[in-house]
Amino acid sequence: MSVTRDRLVALRRDLHRYPEPAWREFRTTARIVEELESIGVDELLVGRELLVEGERMGVPDDDEIARWYRLARERGVREDVLEKTEGGFTGALAVLRRGDGPTVGLRVDIDALPRTESTSEDHLPTAEGFRAESDAMHACGHDAHAAFGVGVVEAIAESDFDGTLKVVFQPAEEVVGGAKAIAESGLLDDCDYLLAAHVGLDHPTGEVVAGIDGFLAVQHFEATFTGESAHAGANPGDGRNAVQALATAVQNLYAIPRHQDGATRVNAGIVEGGSATNIVPEHARIEGEVRGATTELKDYMVERARAVLESAAAMHDCEVRVESDREAPSARSDDAVVDVVETVAADVPGVDSVVRSDDLGGSEDATFLMQRVQDRGGKAAYLCVGTDHPGGHHTATFDVDEDSLPIGVELLTSAILRLADQRP
Repeated sequence: MSVTRDRLVALRRDLHRYPEPAWREFRTTARIVEELESIGVDELLVGRELLVEGERMGVPDDDEIARWYRLARERGVREDVLEKTEGGFTGALAVLRRGDGPTVGLRVDIDALPRTESTSEDHLPTAEGFRAESDAMHACGHDAHAAFGVGVVEAIAESDFDGTLKVVFQPAEEVVGGAKAIAESGLLDDCDYLLAAHVGLDHPTGEVVAGIDGFLAVQHFEATFTGESAHAGANPGDGRNAVQALATAVQNLYAIPRHQDGATRVNAGIVEGGSATNIVPEHARIEGEVRGATTELKDYMVERARAVLESAAAMHDCEVRVESDREAPSARSDDAVVDVVETVAADVPGVDSVVRSDDLGGSEDATFLMQRVQDRGGKAAYLCVGTDHPGGHHTATFDVDEDSLPIGVELLTSAILRLADQRP
């Protein structure tokens, strides 16, 4: 592999220093574009060129997008890339055409989380001077994923690969918002194979999981309750208490019966309402999510949750508006692709343990892309590159072991070459 560890580390640290949350990855996209242009690709799509506008999910409001857009411009981001990503249309797709062989796709995600990074001197990014310089953080390793993607493009460009490679640098995974907009574009419909990758997931450096399954289908919801205000002391009976409706809904959401066909989940993550202690609250809201081991089980939870929310509102003479703009289906890794990853992993320098399969136990919108490819006759797999991380995923102290960077690039490159050669 010609891609050096030092180069991967430098790119990953640069991305880590300037993290950007979902649909605000302006500088991140530009930095990736610069790397891809320096390598030389046959086609490079950016922003609106790879996204179906109406299929984006979890998009923040215009003011929030504009704030990060201005910040990217202040940091010297190229105007041509800013123009293509204006409005929060971020991400990129690189294409290499190297013969008549199969088309192989790779998906890596690039967004950060809206949380503050640790300032402890024991935290490597702080100690080494690449701690996040904004109110976001790469607390799930997407900086490493982006470095994987760039490294793979360069390695395949210099190899004897026979086929077409498409590498998606996907925005907005953390809000399960970006993959569907890419899937619906049809740009991956010709993929014979698709790989997606993640670092860590509680697997140590040197360990590879050839196929991740156990994706929970997920759907987010926001329920807004509306009642009528009144003086809580003098005229409490004149009010219609939206917080009472909310409280009833929260209690009964957690009482939804489990399903015999598999795991189901519900969580009321944000609950808020009211304006003063002496006012019967007329407004309240819940932001929550439901999950299921299959898309069908998720749909079961959606139906039950909606019934709970509407019944709670009716019980307290309130109205409720339920909206949902984020979801992702379940998916499974294909054995034929897992076989290839498992085989090549044994020969990757730095790999000392290969696990055939493991369950994610959470949700991931790469499932949209996996399903899209599988529904059109292709095969897909989601793999894990282990990395020692001092904090759990999504915590202030999360960081990747940079020794895992060349492992990931070598593993993905070897798998792509083997898929193109053997065509399982």
